[in-house]
Amino acid sequence: MRLGAHMSIAGGVENAILRAASVGCEALAMFTKNNNQWKAKPLTTADAERFSAARAETGIAPIVAHSSYLINIASPDKVLWRKSIAALEDELLRCELLGIPYLVLHPGSHKGKGVEFGLKRVADAFNEIQSKLPNLRVMTLIEHTAGQGDHLCHVFEEIARVRELIDDNARIGVCLDSCHLFAAGYDLRKPEKYADVFKKFSDVVGIEQVKAWHLNDSKTPLGSRVDRHA
Repeated sequence: MRLGAHMSIAGGVENAILRAASVGCEALAMFTKNNNQWKAKPLTTADAERFSAARAETGIAPIVAHSSYLINIASPDKVLWRKSIAALEDELLRCELLGIPYLVLHPGSHKGKGVEFGLKRVADAFNEIQSKLPNLRVMTLIEHTAGQGDHLCHVFEEIARVRELIDDNARIGVCLDSCHLFAAGYDLRKPEKYADVFKKFSDVVGIEQVKAWHLNDSKTPLGSRVDRHA
């Protein structure tokens, strides 16, 4: 396992790598744009070259990008759903240009329409993007959630179901978050409990689908379904 941290891209995307190296990181998490805005200045070939040079100089790998918090590809709202698909497509292309292999995505909220509706909505969005970008090398990692409100994929069965609904799920992996797992009711505090959780994940989803971890403590109790990182 290679450990890293989330770093700012202020001043240029390559600076996230340099900042990570300066504090001894082996791996890196980052945004490729402002995570609270829909629009972003396009990345250039020069940006990609500087990013590649910094990666070669530092040896930091893997690099994992995180998508915008605005994206909700489970939304029943047609305008927001379309906007979210366009934004996700743009983020995938930004990762492709930079040579970032993984993009972490919150699967979104069904807004009261029901879990199956939301999961189908997510799958339809991925199927559309993958049909449009068949040669894309970037893998999207669905992040397991705490289950707050109507947010999807706080139970392993929902992750398995959405992967089942996606035509080409070879490009869909998983990012686990220790805070989210705990808040969702998966007890990781003792070795035997941890083993039970990952036996279940392996049986339901497949442990080989986990490509990244977010390691965080939880401010809220086991099973609270409240996402508050410590």
